[in-house]
Amino acid sequence: MMATKTGEEIKVGQMAIRFLVEGEQSAGSVAVFEFDVPAGAKVAAAHSHDGCEETIYGLEGVLTWTIEGTATDVGPGEALCIPRSAVHHFDNTHDVDAKALAIVTPGILGPDYFREVAAILDAAAGGPPDLAAIATVMRRHGLTPAP
Repeated sequence: MMATKTGEEIKVGQMAIRFLVEGEQSAGSVAVFEFDVPAGAKVAAAHSHDGCEETIYGLEGVLTWTIEGTATDVGPGEALCIPRSAVHHFDNTHDVDAKALAIVTPGILGPDYFREVAAILDAAAGGPPDLAAIATVMRRHGLTPAP
């Protein structure tokens, strides 16, 4: 696996992701990435991960995280821990762009996941993406799509 180039931005649909620490740089203990979510974006498909916790730290704007059916707004300076196996997704229903930091422990989620999803979305050329292909990529990288 290649290390992420400093400043490399991976565009996944409307989101932009920048890895700050990859699992291989931390001996697998943590992965850290920043992500931008434009105003009004409904982004992530509901999913869970059995092999890691995910902590979200708000940097700019507000993201609404729904974890096991309960919605929580996370703004600048606020943190939210998503436990293993908890089904979650997020949206930016506000009129301001949002930016957050994700800390994944252990660091099993890497940039290749986002690159592979981006390639599927790009191949759809604005049409509906191949959801089965996305689900396959998710499972290969330790994410479980929610029904």
